[in-house]
Amino acid sequence: MSDTRTPLSRARGLGSAKEGVHHWWMQRVTAIALIPLVVWFAISLVMLSGADYAVARAWIGSPLVMVLLTLTIVVGLYHGQLGLQVVWEDYTDGALRVFMIVFTKFIAVLFGLGAVLAIMRIGFGG
Repeated sequence: MSDTRTPLSRARGLGSAKEGVHHWWMQRVTAIALIPLVVWFAISLVMLSGADYAVARAWIGSPLVMVLLTLTIVVGLYHGQLGLQVVWEDYTDGALRVFMIVFTKFIAVLFGLGAVLAIMRIGFGG
């Protein structure tokens, strides 16, 4: 039996859920934001190599450093979560796809909260 619908009517319901373009843009924006953040972090680690705990703690205690570390972690985890979501969407299906996407988001939030809490605790001397 042949399908007499037009190509447009066959494609309806199978295309974008209006999230694809936003997802694509967020991946690019976070990738661009990570370039200076990761360069700053790498240079900072090189400069701190051989430093003792007190120096590293004082460095983390700087308000600018706390903000930049938090941004690096949050943007990096968000970027990674976006990338893994694409992998799950492309290579899994059904309930496994939904589970893995939700699980990946959960892990990213959990790690992000843990890292931000650690930065704040070290930075504020707790």
